[in-house]
Amino acid sequence: METSKVYFTDFKATSNCNLLQKLDKLVKKAGITNIDFNNKYAAIKIHFGEPGNLSYLRPNYAKVIVDLVKKQGGRPFLTDCNTLYVGRRKNALDHLDSAYENGFNPFTTGCHVIIADGLKGTDEAYVPIDGEYVKEAKIGRAIMDADIFISLTHFKGHESTGFGGALKNIGMGCGSRAGKMEMHSSGKPNVDKDICKSCGACVKNCAHDAITFDENRKAGINHDTCVGCGRCIGACNFDAINPWGDQANDILNYKIAEYSYAVLKDRPHFHISLVVDVSPNCDCHSENDIPLVPNIGMFASFDPVALDAACADAVNKQPVIAGSQLSKKKLNHHDHFTDMHPTTNWKSSIDHAVKIGLGNKDYELITIK
Repeated sequence: METSKVYFTDFKATSNCNLLQKLDKLVKKAGITNIDFNNKYAAIKIHFGEPGNLSYLRPNYAKVIVDLVKKQGGRPFLTDCNTLYVGRRKNALDHLDSAYENGFNPFTTGCHVIIADGLKGTDEAYVPIDGEYVKEAKIGRAIMDADIFISLTHFKGHESTGFGGALKNIGMGCGSRAGKMEMHSSGKPNVDKDICKSCGACVKNCAHDAITFDENRKAGINHDTCVGCGRCIGACNFDAINPWGDQANDILNYKIAEYSYAVLKDRPHFHISLVVDVSPNCDCHSENDIPLVPNIGMFASFDPVALDAACADAVNKQPVIAGSQLSKKKLNHHDHFTDMHPTTNWKSSIDHAVKIGLGNKDYELITIK
């Protein structure tokens, strides 16, 4: 397979070229204007951020892409799908309120926000792919109705997948609520009762009432009720909850890759990732922590697999920020994501995406000044 091109620019700005202008220049150099946007609907997939979290991408970045698409004659909209877990984005009304609260509205971004899987997360399109793990992906209908797909991703750590990059944003992010449940269903966590502090954070964060306390006030998970979303893993500050089985997180990553394939196949697509405020966990958390590494820059490519590989490599070359959660871990893997979340394997998603023909992990990095 031919080496993919990934374009990069850092976060250094001058009085003649600010960061928004650099992003515009980057995506143009990467070839986004080669796509025929004229009179086409363009879905821009972004994470609006759970209210309380401040590491999500600023709406200003989205406006750059929206304005560019409109100048090319396109009809852009910002989109995401509803979530499985407790929070303010599990139905379209709360999700829209959250997006508006975090600054994503027509007045700030220049386009509308559409929650792709509808009011209750049940408005989905069934996309046959006959994958190794997924036979028919369940994708938010508005995303599949679009003519062109663009991902705009905040690259960060993730408690179940190692990192949250383009593939996570596309595959998991575009799944309807039923689709998300399908992706999570292979692995269900367990509680180490010797470590459990009875704080109740896991109970508060379980949307399915699967976690209860026993007579000793130690948490336990009912696997018949649990959907395997992994929210409790991130909610536990004491590392008392871990995935069940060594293969579970790998299977999650495989399914994310196959869902990404379902979203992208048979239509033009383009991908942008910003490696900024690299938080230890997903923006689905209603809080964020000190970034793991210094801010790096902006990346763009037609290949989401190469894009994730380039971003991961860039993060792993950076020093660890003192005081971050990562600085308190044993740094013995030469891999920041594995050190941060030792039960994860981020490479499994990239390797499976290559296997199914979604992209290439070999890339040429082209720096734009």
